[in-house]
Amino acid sequence: MAAHSSIEAITARIVERSKPHREAYLDRLNRAVTRGTHRSVLSCGNLAHGFAVCSPADKGALAGDVVPNLGIITSYNDMLSAHQPFETYPDLIREAAREAGGVAQVAGGVPAMCDGVTQGQPGMELSLFSRDVIAMSAGIGLSHNMFDSSVYLGVCDKIVPGLVIAALSFGHLPAVFIPAGPMTSGLPNDEKSRIRQLYAEGKVGRAELLESESKSYHGPGTCTFYGTANSNQMLMEIMGFHMPGSSFINPGTPLRDALTKEAAKRALAITALGNEFTPAGEMIDERSIVNGVVGLHATGGSTNHTMHLVAMARAAGIHLTWADISELSDIVPLLTRVYPNGLADVNHFAAAGGMGFLIKQLLAGGLVHDDVRTVFGQGLEAYTIEAKLGDNGGVARAPIPEVSGDPKVLTTIDKPFQANGGLKMLHGNLGKAVIKISAVKPERHIIEAPAIVFHTQKELQDAFKRGDLNNRDFIAVVRFQGPKANGMPELHQLTPPLGVLQDRGFKVALVTDGRMSGASGKVPAAIHITPEASDGGPIAKIRDGDIVRLDATTGTLEVLVDAAEFAARPAATADLSENEFGMGRELFGAFRRNVGHADQGASVFA
Repeated sequence: MAAHSSIEAITARIVERSKPHREAYLDRLNRAVTRGTHRSVLSCGNLAHGFAVCSPADKGALAGDVVPNLGIITSYNDMLSAHQPFETYPDLIREAAREAGGVAQVAGGVPAMCDGVTQGQPGMELSLFSRDVIAMSAGIGLSHNMFDSSVYLGVCDKIVPGLVIAALSFGHLPAVFIPAGPMTSGLPNDEKSRIRQLYAEGKVGRAELLESESKSYHGPGTCTFYGTANSNQMLMEIMGFHMPGSSFINPGTPLRDALTKEAAKRALAITALGNEFTPAGEMIDERSIVNGVVGLHATGGSTNHTMHLVAMARAAGIHLTWADISELSDIVPLLTRVYPNGLADVNHFAAAGGMGFLIKQLLAGGLVHDDVRTVFGQGLEAYTIEAKLGDNGGVARAPIPEVSGDPKVLTTIDKPFQANGGLKMLHGNLGKAVIKISAVKPERHIIEAPAIVFHTQKELQDAFKRGDLNNRDFIAVVRFQGPKANGMPELHQLTPPLGVLQDRGFKVALVTDGRMSGASGKVPAAIHITPEASDGGPIAKIRDGDIVRLDATTGTLEVLVDAAEFAARPAATADLSENEFGMGRELFGAFRRNVGHADQGASVFA
């Protein structure tokens, strides 16, 4: 099925812009393919080190260089719910590899930190940078040149983007991503949010708050709201890195294990040693990237991906811009209602038809490219299915039903929840920014109010507790939160107090060079402002009382000050010495000095 003319036009524009970078990338990839990943190029000493702990059978297979060896990159740790299930995956993958006539080895581990644990803490300032560390860590694991293919075990916020950057940097190898799935449903997300706001108002104590949080985050798997972690899983499926239907199957189930083994066998089937060679760097192209952006809009996905998708694309020589993302948002309707864009969680989304139904609707509207390569070996149409457990314990797939299992959660292309994806780009005399409006009521899409300036989220919280923010409309400007300043932490601790004030009937918004991520909710928030304050960006010139206008309908963000006066103002500075040390922050000084702008992926690689 051909894509819509507007989708084709945007894709063609990306292709043309990327041509010199993409051609150079593919040339490097082809040269790596030509050199091959054959253990025969290793010296006997090299090879002996590489398979010293293998079984005699696996040593014999690897020594003969006639069977494929699968490299496993894992983000397993047993502290974080989303990554704990990966503990048992290597054994499943090794078993599947032997059944398929191959070998599998854990090539390396990568760090996996949780923004939920570090919110409001010093460690949060390492979060964004961990993406590039993960990419480098995976690169070290694969650098041994022992592998014909790779599988990546990762789920959450920075982990998957980092692993994708690594997979595309080693783009001469096939790459299959294997998820762990979401935890089962616990306390409803809207109830969790309600308790958080009551705690912010002092109406419940810490014991009640901890009980609520523990009932929400209660077992293995990803958090069930539609934040960056679950946006990652959507992306991996719609971009063709997952096996069809695998994204949202709960951990610890027979189907989850069957999908894991199937993915491992598929990774071995698509090596250069067979007839279906599918190097990741060729498989992922401009059409795949556009499909990912479309999926992000159709599901009201994480704002973090306005940076991650740009960085991921650039790892394959593809230059995606915020303008591309914004233009696609205007075309793609919102087809899901998953918290914070609705009351349902990702398990309800999966039960309503999940990725299979969503992709089918997007194909019907011509909003995604079907003629893409995937790890499954077919185009995107092959993903319009429901994965089930077969009679033999393997994976069986059935056509997705024509009707949504719950039209309040997942709708059809002709009856969207709203006409656009709700992820908008803003521009004006404050620079460029991102806003997610899929959970913001239409009457709050335009906010014009006096600025109140803060340099930390704690300053705003303290002002709220003192009552300084009561009985007034305002736009909170929280600056010096960008990548260069302090690693661009997420500022979720601002959501409860601002939500309380908005619920009291006041016009409230947030303007910041920091992040809010996939949990961006009902309060209008212009985030990722670039240039950031630490670069002397215009946000550093705002003063208390300046009238700021945030207009998500026209895509503008302006401070309503005389242009000459505003240009003449000196940019404010901030003492950031407290952000340079402690909890590992001293190790990341080079990252803060060399990181790129948010609209260029906030990466140290480009």
